[in-house]
Amino acid sequence: MARTSTTADVFNAVAEANRREILDVLLEGEKAVGTIVDDVSMSQPQVSKHLRVLSEVGLVSSRAEGRRRLYRLEPGHLQPFQDWLAKYEQALNERLDRMDDYLKDLRQQGESK
Repeated sequence: MARTSTTADVFNAVAEANRREILDVLLEGEKAVGTIVDDVSMSQPQVSKHLRVLSEVGLVSSRAEGRRRLYRLEPGHLQPFQDWLAKYEQALNERLDRMDDYLKDLRQQGESK
């Protein structure tokens, strides 16, 4: 049951730390599974399992080059995650703006004394 929700949802797919580590490695560019294994602390079967999940939600794509499969990040598929985060970024910025206004008021009160 958990497998279905993970593969159908970008949020659940990136919730797993090992998958985020693989995505970080793929930020550098297209890589073969063996190279990804060398860059992370996981076995080849584990990396392949995580790549399959990431592929199913569209975060990673692959292509064949001879006998190797090369994987690359598809950052456009992170858009739902980015849209969700944008709401919280806006709320944080509004709070920081209010804090800035408050500090300016305190500074002006201190100068007028």
